[in-house]
Amino acid sequence: MLSLLPLSSCRNLTAPAPPQPAAASRPDSSRDGSRDAYAEARPGRRRSRRGNADKDAAPGAFDYYLLNLSWSPEFCATHGASSECGHGLGLVVHGLWPQDLSGDYPEDCSDAPGPANPQAYTDLLPTASLVEHEWQTHGTCSGLAADAYFAEIRKAFSAVKVPADLGAGADADGVSPDQILDRFSRANPAFPPASFALSCGNNRLTAIEICLTKDLQPEACQGVRSCRATVIRVTPR
Repeated sequence: MLSLLPLSSCRNLTAPAPPQPAAASRPDSSRDGSRDAYAEARPGRRRSRRGNADKDAAPGAFDYYLLNLSWSPEFCATHGASSECGHGLGLVVHGLWPQDLSGDYPEDCSDAPGPANPQAYTDLLPTASLVEHEWQTHGTCSGLAADAYFAEIRKAFSAVKVPADLGAGADADGVSPDQILDRFSRANPAFPPASFALSCGNNRLTAIEICLTKDLQPEACQGVRSCRATVIRVTPR
């Protein structure tokens, strides 16, 4: 299971809020029993996008990638039965998504076969079902074969340094999105500060997103909306 991190949106509070009710009481909009319910229930999937899905795009016809790293403790607060949960994970890879500068994004670009063994990538993405979903929805738009696409995800993820204090200290009580983004900028000085975006839901951290060129170089985000909340809370690991 994932061991990569020592550690596949919302947006207005004006002061730290009192402690959240027990995790089980948070709303859960997943559809139990659906193969894609896991992927669709993950926070930060679309709220950072301002455009529309393009189902007619040709593979490889996009402008840049968005690497989405999901905050696992927040997901597991309402999806504790997932095999991802119970392992003390922090940020995990949700996906590497082709994007257009307009804000639109291609999806489901072909019926190209996915990885022969999705389980082989669960050290990178939390579950085999998410591996399969990410390939069909996003990977088919990359213009790459399945194994090459997941190799790109591994390369992109390995280049990002996650601040060791994410989710620690006073983060659970309330912190501004700008403070978290500043930590990422300081931990990754070679990345333009504008290459990081933060996704939130119910004024809680759900994901960090990084904008990358098609050859995986960090670049300033365009067409991506970062969390607009004044204060968010970070569910502890």
